[in-house]
Amino acid sequence: MSAQDHYRIDLARFLDIHYDQISLYWKGRVGLFAVLKAMGVGPGDEVILPAFTCVVVPNAILYTGATPVYADINPSSLCCDVQSIEKAITPKTKVLLIQNMLGLSYKVHELVALAKAHGIYTIEDCTHGFGGKYQGQFNGLISDAAFFSSQWNKPFSTGIGGMLVVNNPALKEPLQKINATLLPPGFKDRTVLSALIWARTYLLKGYTYWTLLRCYRWLSKKGWVIGSSSTEELSGTTMPEGYFKNMSQVQCRIGKIALKSLTDAMIIRKTNALKVHEWLVKHDKTCVPESHIEDHAFLKYPLLVQDRGAFLEKAEKARLPLGDWFVSPLHPVKSSLIPWGLNIDEYPHACYISEHIVNLPLEGDLSRLINFLELYQNEIL
Repeated sequence: MSAQDHYRIDLARFLDIHYDQISLYWKGRVGLFAVLKAMGVGPGDEVILPAFTCVVVPNAILYTGATPVYADINPSSLCCDVQSIEKAITPKTKVLLIQNMLGLSYKVHELVALAKAHGIYTIEDCTHGFGGKYQGQFNGLISDAAFFSSQWNKPFSTGIGGMLVVNNPALKEPLQKINATLLPPGFKDRTVLSALIWARTYLLKGYTYWTLLRCYRWLSKKGWVIGSSSTEELSGTTMPEGYFKNMSQVQCRIGKIALKSLTDAMIIRKTNALKVHEWLVKHDKTCVPESHIEDHAFLKYPLLVQDRGAFLEKAEKARLPLGDWFVSPLHPVKSSLIPWGLNIDEYPHACYISEHIVNLPLEGDLSRLINFLELYQNEIL
Protein backbone atom coordinates (compact mmCIF):
# COMPACT_ATOMS: atom_id res chain seq x y z
CA MET A 1 0.00 0.00 0.00
CA SER A 2 1.39 3.42 -0.99
CA ALA A 3 2.07 6.39 1.29
CA GLN A 4 -0.88 8.12 -0.37
CA ASP A 5 -3.22 5.23 0.48
CA HIS A 6 -2.12 5.18 4.12
CA TYR A 7 -2.63 8.93 4.39
CA ARG A 8 -6.05 8.79 2.71
CA ILE A 9 -7.12 6.10 5.17
CA ASP A 10 -6.05 8.26 8.14
CA LEU A 11 -7.89 11.28 6.75
CA ALA A 12 -11.01 9.19 6.13
CA ARG A 13 -10.96 7.79 9.65
CA PHE A 14 -10.75 11.31 11.05
CA LEU A 15 -13.73 12.48 8.98
CA ASP A 16 -15.60 9.16 9.32
CA ILE A 17 -15.98 8.70 5.57
CA HIS A 18 -14.72 6.12 3.05
CA TYR A 19 -11.14 6.62 1.89
CA ASP A 20 -12.13 6.39 -1.79
CA GLN A 21 -13.94 9.73 -1.36
CA ILE A 22 -10.57 11.41 -0.88
CA SER A 23 -8.10 12.58 -3.53
CA LEU A 24 -4.74 14.17 -2.73
CA TYR A 25 -2.98 17.01 -4.56
CA TRP A 26 0.20 19.10 -4.53
CA LYS A 27 -1.98 22.06 -3.48
CA GLY A 28 -5.61 22.39 -2.43
CA ARG A 29 -6.51 24.58 -5.42
CA VAL A 30 -5.57 21.69 -7.73
CA GLY A 31 -8.37 19.70 -6.10
CA LEU A 32 -10.80 22.52 -6.89
CA PHE A 33 -9.73 22.51 -10.54
CA ALA A 34 -10.04 18.71 -10.69
CA VAL A 35 -13.58 18.61 -9.33
CA LEU A 36 -14.70 21.50 -11.55
CA LYS A 37 -13.51 19.44 -14.53
CA ALA A 38 -15.30 16.37 -13.15
CA MET A 39 -18.49 18.43 -12.98
CA GLY A 40 -18.10 19.26 -16.66
CA VAL A 41 -17.43 22.95 -16.05
CA GLY A 42 -16.07 24.72 -19.11
CA PRO A 43 -16.52 27.66 -21.50
CA GLY A 44 -19.95 29.27 -21.24
CA ASP A 45 -20.47 28.14 -17.63
CA GLU A 46 -20.52 30.37 -14.55
CA VAL A 47 -19.28 29.58 -11.06
CA ILE A 48 -20.47 31.71 -8.13
CA LEU A 49 -17.95 32.46 -5.39
CA PRO A 50 -17.41 35.08 -2.66
CA ALA A 51 -15.84 38.41 -3.59
CA PHE A 52 -13.53 37.82 -0.61
CA THR A 53 -11.18 34.94 -1.25
CA CYS A 54 -7.71 34.03 -2.46
CA VAL A 55 -6.92 34.73 -6.11
CA VAL A 56 -6.09 31.06 -6.70
CA VAL A 57 -9.80 30.24 -6.37
CA PRO A 58 -11.06 32.27 -9.37
CA ASN A 59 -7.90 31.15 -11.18
CA ALA A 60 -8.98 27.51 -10.92
CA ILE A 61 -12.32 28.51 -12.43
CA LEU A 62 -10.70 30.50 -15.22
CA TYR A 63 -8.37 27.61 -16.04
CA THR A 64 -11.46 25.55 -17.01
CA GLY A 65 -12.61 28.30 -19.40
CA ALA A 66 -15.59 29.15 -17.18
CA THR A 67 -16.47 32.57 -15.75
CA PRO A 68 -16.24 33.45 -12.03
CA VAL A 69 -19.28 35.38 -10.79
CA TYR A 70 -18.84 37.10 -7.46
CA ALA A 71 -21.19 37.70 -4.54
CA ASP A 72 -20.60 40.15 -1.70
CA ILE A 73 -20.08 38.86 1.83
CA ASN A 74 -21.91 39.38 5.08
CA PRO A 75 -19.53 41.60 7.12
CA SER A 76 -20.23 39.76 10.36
CA SER A 77 -19.68 36.21 9.07
CA LEU A 78 -17.21 37.10 6.26
CA CYS A 79 -19.15 34.56 4.18
CA CYS A 80 -21.96 34.92 1.62
CA ASP A 81 -25.63 35.10 2.56
CA VAL A 82 -28.37 33.28 0.65
CA GLN A 83 -29.66 36.62 -0.65
CA SER A 84 -26.34 37.63 -2.19
CA ILE A 85 -26.05 34.23 -3.89
CA GLU A 86 -29.61 34.36 -5.24
CA LYS A 87 -28.85 37.64 -7.02
CA ALA A 88 -25.85 36.06 -8.76
CA ILE A 89 -27.61 32.99 -10.16
CA THR A 90 -28.26 32.96 -13.91
CA PRO A 91 -29.19 30.22 -16.43
CA LYS A 92 -25.42 29.78 -17.00
CA THR A 93 -24.65 29.03 -13.35
CA LYS A 94 -23.20 25.54 -13.01
CA VAL A 95 -21.51 25.57 -9.58
CA LEU A 96 -21.85 27.42 -6.29
CA LEU A 97 -18.73 27.72 -4.14
CA ILE A 98 -19.54 27.84 -0.40
CA GLN A 99 -16.64 29.25 1.56
CA ASN A 100 -15.49 28.47 5.08
CA MET A 101 -13.76 31.64 6.31
CA LEU A 102 -11.02 31.37 8.96
CA GLY A 103 -12.80 28.28 10.32
CA LEU A 104 -16.47 29.35 9.99
CA SER A 105 -18.90 27.48 7.79
CA TYR A 106 -22.03 29.57 7.30
CA LYS A 107 -25.57 28.84 6.05
CA VAL A 108 -24.32 25.69 4.31
CA HIS A 109 -27.60 23.75 4.40
CA GLU A 110 -29.56 26.74 3.09
CA LEU A 111 -27.07 27.34 0.27
CA VAL A 112 -27.02 23.68 -0.73
CA ALA A 113 -30.83 23.64 -0.81
CA LEU A 114 -30.85 26.80 -2.94
CA ALA A 115 -28.38 25.26 -5.38
CA LYS A 116 -30.33 22.01 -5.64
CA ALA A 117 -33.49 23.95 -6.41
CA HIS A 118 -31.68 25.46 -9.40
CA GLY A 119 -29.91 22.25 -10.47
CA ILE A 120 -26.49 23.65 -9.48
CA TYR A 121 -23.51 21.72 -8.09
CA THR A 122 -22.04 22.83 -4.74
CA ILE A 123 -18.41 22.82 -3.62
CA GLU A 124 -17.30 23.82 -0.12
CA ASP A 125 -14.07 25.81 0.04
CA CYS A 126 -12.74 24.39 3.29
CA THR A 127 -9.15 25.50 2.91
CA HIS A 128 -9.46 26.98 6.42
CA GLY A 129 -11.87 24.42 7.78
CA PHE A 130 -10.49 20.89 8.02
CA GLY A 131 -11.52 19.26 11.29
CA GLY A 132 -14.06 21.91 12.21
CA LYS A 133 -17.77 21.19 12.33
CA TYR A 134 -20.96 22.84 11.19
CA GLN A 135 -24.08 21.95 13.19
CA GLY A 136 -22.40 18.80 14.46
CA GLN A 137 -21.14 17.58 11.07
CA PHE A 138 -17.55 17.86 9.81
CA ASN A 139 -16.95 20.74 7.42
CA GLY A 140 -17.00 19.68 3.79
CA LEU A 141 -19.44 16.77 4.00
CA ILE A 142 -22.69 18.55 3.14
CA SER A 143 -22.22 19.62 -0.49
CA ASP A 144 -21.31 17.65 -3.62
CA ALA A 145 -17.60 18.07 -2.91
CA ALA A 146 -15.15 20.04 -0.78
CA PHE A 147 -11.50 20.97 -1.12
CA PHE A 148 -9.08 21.50 1.75
CA SER A 149 -5.60 22.96 2.20
CA SER A 150 -2.77 21.69 4.36
CA GLN A 151 -0.34 24.47 3.49
CA TRP A 152 1.59 26.52 6.02
CA ASN A 153 -0.62 27.93 8.81
CA LYS A 154 -3.68 25.87 7.85
CA PRO A 155 -5.46 23.60 10.40
CA PHE A 156 -2.57 21.16 10.01
CA SER A 157 0.37 21.39 7.65
CA THR A 158 2.10 19.24 5.05
CA GLY A 159 4.23 22.22 4.01
CA ILE A 160 2.09 22.73 0.97
CA GLY A 161 -0.67 20.37 -0.14
CA GLY A 162 -4.37 19.75 -0.18
CA MET A 163 -7.14 17.27 -0.65
CA LEU A 164 -10.58 16.85 -2.16
CA VAL A 165 -13.57 15.07 -0.63
CA VAL A 166 -16.31 13.96 -3.02
CA ASN A 167 -19.74 13.27 -1.50
CA ASN A 168 -21.68 12.93 -4.78
CA PRO A 169 -21.13 9.38 -6.13
CA ALA A 170 -21.84 10.54 -9.69
CA LEU A 171 -18.55 12.49 -9.63
CA LYS A 172 -16.38 9.49 -8.73
CA GLU A 173 -15.79 8.07 -12.23
CA PRO A 174 -15.13 11.37 -14.06
CA LEU A 175 -12.80 12.46 -11.24
CA GLN A 176 -10.81 9.22 -11.48
CA LYS A 177 -10.23 9.87 -15.20
CA ILE A 178 -9.07 13.42 -14.50
CA ASN A 179 -6.82 12.36 -11.61
CA ALA A 180 -5.16 9.83 -13.91
CA THR A 181 -3.56 12.79 -15.70
CA LEU A 182 -1.93 14.27 -12.57
CA LEU A 183 1.78 15.00 -12.88
CA PRO A 184 4.22 13.50 -10.35
CA PRO A 185 6.18 16.04 -8.27
CA GLY A 186 9.71 16.37 -9.62
CA PHE A 187 12.97 15.81 -7.73
CA LYS A 188 13.44 19.57 -7.25
CA ASP A 189 9.88 19.95 -5.90
CA ARG A 190 10.39 17.18 -3.36
CA THR A 191 13.86 18.34 -2.33
CA VAL A 192 12.93 22.00 -1.86
CA LEU A 193 9.76 21.12 0.03
CA SER A 194 11.66 18.76 2.34
CA ALA A 195 14.20 21.51 3.04
CA LEU A 196 11.46 24.03 3.83
CA ILE A 197 9.71 21.61 6.17
CA TRP A 198 13.03 20.94 7.95
CA ALA A 199 13.74 24.66 8.28
CA ARG A 200 10.27 25.36 9.63
CA THR A 201 10.58 22.53 12.15
CA TYR A 202 14.09 23.22 13.44
CA LEU A 203 14.97 26.84 12.60
CA LEU A 204 11.71 28.77 12.95
CA LYS A 205 11.84 30.06 16.52
CA GLY A 206 10.54 33.24 18.11
CA TYR A 207 13.80 35.13 17.59
CA THR A 208 14.21 33.97 13.96
CA TYR A 209 10.57 34.29 12.85
CA TRP A 210 10.65 37.70 11.16
CA THR A 211 14.02 37.22 9.44
CA LEU A 212 13.04 33.82 8.03
CA LEU A 213 9.58 35.04 7.06
CA ARG A 214 11.00 37.95 5.03
CA CYS A 215 13.57 35.64 3.45
CA TYR A 216 10.92 33.06 2.51
CA ARG A 217 8.59 35.65 1.00
CA TRP A 218 11.40 37.21 -1.02
CA LEU A 219 12.61 33.85 -2.30
CA SER A 220 9.08 32.65 -3.16
CA LYS A 221 8.35 35.93 -4.97
CA LYS A 222 11.46 35.31 -7.07
CA GLY A 223 10.26 31.76 -7.71
CA TRP A 224 13.39 30.26 -6.13
CA VAL A 225 11.51 28.28 -3.46
CA ILE A 226 8.04 26.77 -3.31
CA GLY A 227 5.62 29.46 -2.20
CA SER A 228 1.93 29.36 -1.42
CA SER A 229 1.35 30.80 -4.89
CA SER A 230 3.58 31.01 -7.95
CA THR A 231 4.34 34.31 -9.64
CA GLU A 232 2.11 33.33 -12.58
CA GLU A 233 -0.87 32.77 -10.28
CA LEU A 234 -0.56 36.28 -8.84
CA SER A 235 0.00 38.13 -12.09
CA GLY A 236 -2.34 36.54 -14.60
CA THR A 237 -5.05 34.06 -15.43
CA THR A 238 -3.10 31.48 -17.45
CA MET A 239 -2.47 28.10 -15.84
CA PRO A 240 1.20 27.76 -14.80
CA GLU A 241 3.23 24.90 -16.19
CA GLY A 242 3.13 21.90 -13.87
CA TYR A 243 0.03 23.14 -12.04
CA PHE A 244 -1.94 19.87 -12.12
CA LYS A 245 0.32 17.94 -9.80
CA ASN A 246 -0.08 15.00 -7.44
CA MET A 247 0.83 14.92 -3.74
CA SER A 248 4.28 13.59 -2.89
CA GLN A 249 5.25 10.92 -0.38
CA VAL A 250 6.98 13.62 1.68
CA GLN A 251 3.68 15.44 2.16
CA CYS A 252 1.83 12.23 3.01
CA ARG A 253 4.34 11.28 5.71
CA ILE A 254 4.25 14.74 7.28
CA GLY A 255 0.45 14.81 7.05
CA LYS A 256 0.05 11.52 8.91
CA ILE A 257 2.13 12.89 11.78
CA ALA A 258 0.49 16.33 11.86
CA LEU A 259 -3.03 14.88 11.78
CA LYS A 260 -2.45 13.14 15.13
CA SER A 261 -2.16 16.46 16.98
CA LEU A 262 -4.97 18.28 15.16
CA THR A 263 -7.73 17.66 17.72
CA ASP A 264 -5.63 19.00 20.59
CA ALA A 265 -4.54 22.00 18.50
CA MET A 266 -8.18 22.81 17.69
CA ILE A 267 -9.12 22.75 21.37
CA ILE A 268 -6.32 25.23 22.13
CA ARG A 269 -7.40 27.52 19.27
CA LYS A 270 -11.03 27.48 20.37
CA THR A 271 -10.10 28.18 23.99
CA ASN A 272 -7.87 31.08 23.00
CA ALA A 273 -10.45 32.43 20.56
CA LEU A 274 -12.95 32.70 23.39
CA LYS A 275 -10.41 34.68 25.43
CA VAL A 276 -9.96 37.13 22.55
CA HIS A 277 -13.71 37.27 22.05
CA GLU A 278 -14.30 38.11 25.71
CA TRP A 279 -11.75 40.92 25.51
CA LEU A 280 -13.38 42.39 22.38
CA VAL A 281 -16.85 42.23 23.92
CA LYS A 282 -15.59 43.85 27.14
CA HIS A 283 -14.08 46.73 25.18
CA ASP A 284 -17.05 47.12 22.82
CA LYS A 285 -15.08 46.19 19.70
CA THR A 286 -16.21 44.41 16.53
CA CYS A 287 -16.16 40.67 17.14
CA VAL A 288 -17.47 37.37 15.85
CA PRO A 289 -21.24 37.29 16.60
CA GLU A 290 -22.28 34.98 19.44
CA SER A 291 -24.48 33.02 17.01
CA HIS A 292 -21.35 31.88 15.13
CA ILE A 293 -19.20 30.87 18.09
CA GLU A 294 -20.38 27.27 18.52
CA ASP A 295 -19.70 26.29 14.89
CA HIS A 296 -16.49 28.31 14.49
CA ALA A 297 -13.25 26.30 14.37
CA PHE A 298 -11.18 29.53 14.64
CA LEU A 299 -8.16 28.89 12.48
CA LYS A 300 -7.55 32.58 13.17
CA TYR A 301 -9.56 35.29 14.92
CA PRO A 302 -10.48 38.19 12.58
CA LEU A 303 -9.76 41.64 13.97
CA LEU A 304 -10.72 44.94 12.33
CA VAL A 305 -8.34 47.88 12.78
CA GLN A 306 -8.27 51.47 11.59
CA ASP A 307 -4.90 51.37 9.82
CA ARG A 308 -3.75 47.85 9.05
CA GLY A 309 -0.26 48.80 7.90
CA ALA A 310 0.51 50.78 11.04
CA PHE A 311 -1.02 48.13 13.29
CA LEU A 312 1.01 45.31 11.71
CA GLU A 313 4.16 47.40 11.96
CA LYS A 314 3.61 47.86 15.69
CA ALA A 315 2.93 44.13 16.05
CA GLU A 316 6.20 43.31 14.29
CA LYS A 317 8.13 45.63 16.63
CA ALA A 318 6.44 43.83 19.54
CA ARG A 319 7.43 40.48 17.95
CA LEU A 320 3.82 39.37 17.58
CA PRO A 321 3.20 37.40 14.36
CA LEU A 322 -0.21 38.78 13.33
CA GLY A 323 -1.52 37.60 9.98
CA ASP A 324 -2.19 39.81 6.96
CA TRP A 325 -4.51 37.44 5.08
CA PHE A 326 -6.98 39.17 2.75
CA VAL A 327 -5.28 42.45 1.99
CA SER A 328 -7.62 42.64 -1.02
CA PRO A 329 -10.89 40.97 -2.09
CA LEU A 330 -8.68 38.55 -4.08
CA HIS A 331 -5.78 38.06 -1.70
CA PRO A 332 -2.92 38.90 -2.11
CA VAL A 333 -3.36 40.85 -5.36
CA LYS A 334 -3.32 44.61 -4.68
CA SER A 335 -3.37 45.77 -8.31
CA SER A 336 -6.43 45.81 -10.56
CA LEU A 337 -8.71 42.82 -10.14
CA ILE A 338 -10.33 43.29 -13.56
CA PRO A 339 -8.33 40.40 -15.11
CA TRP A 340 -10.21 38.12 -12.71
CA GLY A 341 -13.54 39.76 -13.52
CA LEU A 342 -14.00 41.52 -10.19
CA ASN A 343 -15.05 45.18 -10.08
CA ILE A 344 -14.40 46.31 -6.50
CA ASP A 345 -17.11 49.01 -6.69
CA GLU A 346 -19.77 46.28 -6.78
CA TYR A 347 -18.73 44.58 -3.51
CA PRO A 348 -18.56 47.19 -0.71
CA HIS A 349 -18.53 44.74 2.21
CA ALA A 350 -15.67 42.68 0.78
CA CYS A 351 -13.69 45.84 0.05
CA TYR A 352 -14.23 47.34 3.49
CA ILE A 353 -13.21 44.16 5.30
CA SER A 354 -10.15 43.67 3.10
CA GLU A 355 -8.98 47.20 3.98
CA HIS A 356 -9.25 46.70 7.75
CA ILE A 357 -8.79 43.03 8.63
CA VAL A 358 -5.87 41.39 10.40
CA ASN A 359 -5.99 37.90 11.85
CA LEU A 360 -4.82 36.86 15.28
CA PRO A 361 -2.84 33.67 15.94
CA LEU A 362 -4.49 31.42 18.49
CA GLU A 363 -1.70 29.02 19.43
CA GLY A 364 0.02 28.99 22.81
CA ASP A 365 -0.10 31.60 25.57
CA LEU A 366 -2.07 34.74 24.63
CA SER A 367 -0.91 37.00 27.44
CA ARG A 368 1.44 39.06 25.23
CA LEU A 369 -1.25 39.36 22.53
CA ILE A 370 -3.88 40.55 25.02
CA ASN A 371 -1.41 43.08 26.44
CA PHE A 372 -0.76 44.33 22.90
CA LEU A 373 -4.49 44.71 22.26
CA GLU A 374 -4.82 46.63 25.52
CA LEU A 375 -2.00 48.96 24.53
CA TYR A 376 -3.45 49.76 21.10
CA GLN A 377 -7.17 49.33 21.75
CA ASN A 378 -7.95 52.79 20.36
CA GLU A 379 -6.81 51.57 16.94
CA ILE A 380 -9.19 48.60 16.96
CA LEU A 381 -12.62 49.06 15.39
